Amino acid sequence: MRTRPLKVALLGCGVVGSEVARIMTTHAADLAARIGAPVELAGVAVRRPDRVREGIDPSLVTTDATALVKRGDIDVVVEVIGGIEPARTLITTAFEHGASVVSANKALLAQDGAALHAAAEANGRDLYYEAAVAGAIPLIRPLRESLAGDKVNRVLGIVNGTTNFILDKMDSTGAGYQEALDEATALGYAEADPTADVEGFDAAAKAAILAGIAFHTRVRLDDVYREGMTEVTAADIASARRMGCTIKLLAICERAADGESVTARVHPAMIPLTHPLASVREAYNAVFVESEAAGQLMFYGPGAGGSPTASAVLGDLVAVCRNRLAASRGPGESAYTRLPVSPMGKAVTRYHISLDVADKPGVLAQVATVFAEHGVSIDTVRQTGKDGEASLVVVTHRAHDAALSGTVEALRNLDTVRGVASIMRVEGE
Repeated sequence: MRTRPLKVALLGCGVVGSEVARIMTTHAADLAARIGAPVELAGVAVRRPDRVREGIDPSLVTTDATALVKRGDIDVVVEVIGGIEPARTLITTAFEHGASVVSANKALLAQDGAALHAAAEANGRDLYYEAAVAGAIPLIRPLRESLAGDKVNRVLGIVNGTTNFILDKMDSTGAGYQEALDEATALGYAEADPTADVEGFDAAAKAAILAGIAFHTRVRLDDVYREGMTEVTAADIASARRMGCTIKLLAICERAADGESVTARVHPAMIPLTHPLASVREAYNAVFVESEAAGQLMFYGPGAGGSPTASAVLGDLVAVCRNRLAASRGPGESAYTRLPVSPMGKAVTRYHISLDVADKPGVLAQVATVFAEHGVSIDTVRQTGKDGEASLVVVTHRAHDAALSGTVEALRNLDTVRGVASIMRVEGE
């Protein structure tokens, strides 16, 4: 074993960063044995240096992150500060000064992953980011290494623990959205401002990363269709139950049937209770991968939190340090297919549409005619009525999103349709 330690700079020492530092210290001997050399925490960049950080030598703490990554003797920079800047500049500066990088920064990777990979390549360094997508769940490495010889056609998953907790509580207890959100906040699953989670921004960034790796093409955050789950109601949950389904906020990345394009989207969807993702409870994450040779694979576990995320960071740290000792590099960006990302209008899925209609003869015939005129085939229909008003629930076969949008607009123009109560996609059949 080499006795000279590999030096690690830590950018950020919050929930995740402090746990990374703790594990590096308490598991130092094991990490050294697995890597083939000891690892040494050489510096910790923070915004508030006066805060007490248990187990961290105060002499290592600095507010000058730029000077830390420019030192020249740093082997690996671990970036867990998040956001776009200064993280982007610090990472590229680290590459330029000889360090490899381990990051958990999903927002930055979804927006500028190509540029970061290019900077790593130009400087002969590694960029690893297992912790950016699903916490402790090994997902990035299986996609870009274990399945490198296979053809992935679809990635379908729950990649945000906060939204899964909220929807699970709505489903299991009958709670409304706000009540479930309040419980998630009280338990620490939701931030004081939960917008990034409940509006789908967090999941969309992860979908961009997953799609890019799975399909060997460049997918940015702006390419991902995003729809949050704040409009999901208790009535939607109940309707899903009647269909033998539950509702999840899903990240869906698909290769088109002709193989000439891909789609990436995040939105609430009904999935059958028989599907493995339906049983994912509380704040857990799970991702379903479908490939030609391996078939269906499912990855499941805690997708957030200090310890789970730190586990993924340390796994990357071990891999990068091993590469460093061997004077080699791990896999970089693979974007050779250059497939275009199709707009949401070309996505194909099933739909559950709930209509408020007049309770009189001929209504169902009018509605069915509209669906037929727009080329959308109906799978099932359920109608209930009382006192001149009725509810009509239509479940379609698979159709293009654009065709369904035209259908809904035409339905709104019918005199017998009082309103469209809800539209929900149905996945995982």
